[in-house]
This record gives sequence, C-alpha cells and structure tokens, in this order.
Amino acid sequence: MSTAPTYDPARTALLFVDPYNDFLAENGKLWPMVAAVANETGLHDNLRRVVSGIRGAGIQIVIVPHHRWKPGELDGWDHPNSYMLGGYDRQIFAQGDWGGEWYPEFAPQEGDLIATEHWGSSGFANTNLDTLLKQKGLTHVILVGLIANTCLESTGKYAVELGYHVTLVRDATAAASHAAMHCAHEINGPTFAHAILTTNELLAAIPATAPLAA
Repeated sequence: MSTAPTYDPARTALLFVDPYNDFLAENGKLWPMVAAVANETGLHDNLRRVVSGIRGAGIQIVIVPHHRWKPGELDGWDHPNSYMLGGYDRQIFAQGDWGGEWYPEFAPQEGDLIATEHWGSSGFANTNLDTLLKQKGLTHVILVGLIANTCLESTGKYAVELGYHVTLVRDATAAASHAAMHCAHEINGPTFAHAILTTNELLAAIPATAPLAA
C-alpha cells in the first residue's frame, strides 16, 4: 500500500459518493455525525484539492448518489434494514428539499457522469455504475466522499469483485468516529483496496494537467 500506482486518465474515474448538502453542509442532517472527524481530517479542503486535481488531469468524475427520500416508499417492504429505516425516519436526502440537493462546490459539471441512486451502501448494487464505467473503458476507480466505513467501503469491495483497480483516499472522506475510520483504512481497506493514499499522495500520482489533444 505504500507505493502509489500510476493513473492513466483514459482509464481512471473518480467516484464521488453522496456529495449532498445533508452530508457536507453545516446545517445538513448528517453533518453533526461526521463533523468531528471531517474537520480533523480537513475533509472539505481535501475534497476541493482532489476534485481540482482530477479535473486538471482530465480524469472522469462520476457522482455516485444515495437514494433520495420519498414519502411512503418503504411501505409494504418485507425487510428493510436499520440503515434504510433510520434514513427514512429522518428523511435523509429528501427529494425536492435542500438536504437532497448537491453541495454547491461539488455539484456535477458538464462532462461528469451521474450514476443511478443506490438504496443500500454499494454504489454498484442495482445501479448503472458498472455499465457507465465499462462503456467509457474505465478500469481504475478512486473513491472519495462519505462515509468511509459504509458506502465507500461497500462500493470499493463491489468494485474489486467486478475487476476494477480500487484506490481509497483516507483524508477525503469521514465517518462517525475515529474507530470507524481506523477500521475502514487500517483493517478492512487493505483486504480489498489496491492503494490507500492521502490526498497529497494521490495528487502526486496523477498527471498534473490533461494531455493536449492531437
């Protein structure tokens, strides 16, 4: 894990998981849960640096969004899990409300891709993410966003099962506790990720600018 791989812009994608107001804005419903770790790691600044560097290198950005809350949608479900029920009860990422809108700094820009919304933790399960990546010839994925030990971990594990090269960025994410971050990057991450880097290490490994068109 100590040696950074190389990233071919034509084969690499940044997967930005759940860049919603509810997660990243000070008044977001989930911000209090991750704020302590996020502030300590410099989450917002590191996300800014990663996104800027990725755009500068001409690497594809893919937004990987969680399902947005709608009233009554779990009615009649046989066994929704506690994760789903908790989000439903709190109306997390409510469709049409401010909390379910993109955090302005990280809203999709022209050329970005947006995967269909995932219900659980994995950005691949029951979505079109794998199709989007394969149709663009992308084989390497770099994961940032929230949360380290749930959606990022599940998405990364699923990506490995599908044959992708996976990179985690340990300070461009956050979690509800230091223990959760430790588990994500020191215990579980090494069992599936090909690289676990800091923002500085990632930026050193990607091209500084996009190659000029021939």
